[in-house]
Amino acid sequence: MNGQKNTEKYVSAATIKRLPRYYRYLRDLLDRGITKVSSATLAKLMDVTASQIRQDLNCFGDFGQQGYGYNVEYLYNEISDLLGVNESYNAVIVGAGNLGRALVRSPMFARRGVKPIAMFDVEWSIVGSNISGIPVLHTSSLAKFCKEHDVHIGVLTLPKQHADAAMKSLIEVGVKGIWNFTSIEPGELKNQVIVENVHLGDSLMTLCFRMRDGANGTTESNEDESEN
Repeated sequence: MNGQKNTEKYVSAATIKRLPRYYRYLRDLLDRGITKVSSATLAKLMDVTASQIRQDLNCFGDFGQQGYGYNVEYLYNEISDLLGVNESYNAVIVGAGNLGRALVRSPMFARRGVKPIAMFDVEWSIVGSNISGIPVLHTSSLAKFCKEHDVHIGVLTLPKQHADAAMKSLIEVGVKGIWNFTSIEPGELKNQVIVENVHLGDSLMTLCFRMRDGANGTTESNEDESEN
């Protein structure tokens, strides 16, 4: 196993989408004290094929060894690196309503190398407060704060009618990524920043469709697994 990474190959969107799943399953194996895993065993856990796993990982380097499989800790660390878990990205959350509060209170950010450093809202009644130790500032100070604090990621949890203005403000101050929970697609703005759209309602409706349709009897939707 030489572990040589190659990130210059074309990598499909479906493969990138699977990387966080590898991250989660490998972390679980580590927590259970498992030090090595074969592609067949990992495939069974993840409900994909072993060839899919080998194909995905080969996009980034030679991480396995014939007859041995994968070193779990090494592969976990390499995928963590690919996913930027060790980059210590600073994030701001624009919108301190129920969703914004739920996100900032979860351990999700810290576990993935992202540090929320402020929340923003237009409601003066909550400006000046703290939510899980994160200060809530007025939206009017968003651009100034981002310039002064090297913000990398903007998380949009505000009402959709204000999404475009918030996104433009974040782009103007050099924020590189937007995690967008509004129902508004970025349109032309997507050419100026990396945007990950999260449509919670779409996911819920997909679940309802699969329940109504009696879809395939599986417990998890893996539609992306068939793409490459």
